[in-house]
Amino acid sequence: MHHAKPSISLDHLVIGTSDLNRGKVWLERFLGVTLSDVGTHVRMGTHNRLLSLGPSAYLELVAIDPDGAAPFMPRWFGLDTIDVQERIAQKPRLLGWVARTNDIDALDKKTGGVLGGVHPMTRGDFKWRITIPEDGYPVEGGLVPTLIQWDVPMHPCDRMPDQQCRLEWMEAAHPNPNKIQYLLAELGLEKSLTLTSTPPYSGMTMCAYVRTPGGVKTLMS
Repeated sequence: MHHAKPSISLDHLVIGTSDLNRGKVWLERFLGVTLSDVGTHVRMGTHNRLLSLGPSAYLELVAIDPDGAAPFMPRWFGLDTIDVQERIAQKPRLLGWVARTNDIDALDKKTGGVLGGVHPMTRGDFKWRITIPEDGYPVEGGLVPTLIQWDVPMHPCDRMPDQQCRLEWMEAAHPNPNKIQYLLAELGLEKSLTLTSTPPYSGMTMCAYVRTPGGVKTLMS
């Protein structure tokens, strides 16, 4: 029995902030746009605001919700780690990206489970499944995407005004870019990230170039 290849594409960029309100002020000023109302992830103890990047992709600003309950596992995108908390203390930072698929279980298996377990989530009337590593820390510093499968017919983009922002491209640096390239190819995303190599042990960085009405802006990790 032949199975069609799972579809996969960029769903959203994840920008972490230590405080959702302060992050909103900074990001709105930086990009020259208005973010959505606050959404809450009850199971993860986080909350967010969104920005459309066109009909099928968006940007998510996410923070620990001070009024939320402690989650059942470490929070996604490394928000509970000292590393991420130090990085986002100064200003919002790019923590990673999320790719949308119609067969999350098959792709999670195909990549040998490196993306973590698949967890059901909700925000308001949105429902989805998402991969989260056991320690909550993004895979390869966020260069390898989190997978998401939407379990409702609507998508966050359907509810957001188009403010003429678009993701132009993403680039990243890693001590072993071949490893990243291999994982991206396994997922069918080899063209989504332009990779360069860094010296061994020097860490991983990524940036996303977003075209806004006021020109191209760079969001950095």
